[in-house]
Amino acid sequence: MPDRVTAHEGEARPGRRWAAGTGVGKRVRSRGKATAALTLSYLGVVVLLLGAWWALSRGLGLPALPDPVASFRALGRAWGHGLAYHTAISTWRVVSSLCLAAVTAVPAGMVLGQARVADRLAGPAIYLTYPVPKSVFLPVVMAVLGLGDVARIFLVWLVVFFQVLVGTRDASRSLSPQFLHSVHSLGASARDVYRHVVWPAVLPAVFTSLRVGLGTAIAVLFLAETWASQSGIGYFIMLAWTRLGWDEVMAGVLAMGALGMGLYLILDLLERVSCPWRYV
Repeated sequence: MPDRVTAHEGEARPGRRWAAGTGVGKRVRSRGKATAALTLSYLGVVVLLLGAWWALSRGLGLPALPDPVASFRALGRAWGHGLAYHTAISTWRVVSSLCLAAVTAVPAGMVLGQARVADRLAGPAIYLTYPVPKSVFLPVVMAVLGLGDVARIFLVWLVVFFQVLVGTRDASRSLSPQFLHSVHSLGASARDVYRHVVWPAVLPAVFTSLRVGLGTAIAVLFLAETWASQSGIGYFIMLAWTRLGWDEVMAGVLAMGALGMGLYLILDLLERVSCPWRYV
């Protein structure tokens, strides 16, 4: 027979539902307060940076450092006269490089972290080539791959590849062998282990490596776009510099900064969606 619900239990259940609802509401309100506090902190930092920029510009009084008002005005003028196009080209190059680095370096890092023999064979090559600044290969890359997008994307990919590879390999290597053995004992194949165990474990390290590599990638891209190029934010900045258009130079700097910040926020959002367990 089904259990009968007493009057006391019937009265208690709405109270339990109300308590649960109140707990959810408290969590939502706390998250809303945390988001508001974080937004205010970012706004405060922006105000401080703009204030420091304005004070430094006024204090030095040099044409090479226009104040924020003049720089943002130049950004508005230049945006419709070529800067938007150059920003789109630079965005395409950076995003392509990051995607190629993730597609090639993540599987390699996962395998190297689990296959000790392969790691011992590839380790010396990684340690010898990783510290070498990849920007020194710019003339060679241009001579081999030409002066188009392929050479610039390849150079930026080369920088980010090693950062993602090392980060992914270290995260894969740090997995507990006992944990992997227990998964194998349940009948999981090697493919299942990589898909359901290794991949989720290294995913946070992948996003961390991409965020760290993003700043280096934009710096290398700027260098690549200033050499034998006719497009990109780097080209726009150097062209404005040759004309001594300092307000346009700062407009290009603002566009490059906005590109980096936007991609950083996108990576952060992708990590929150892909790794929800880190933000519970």
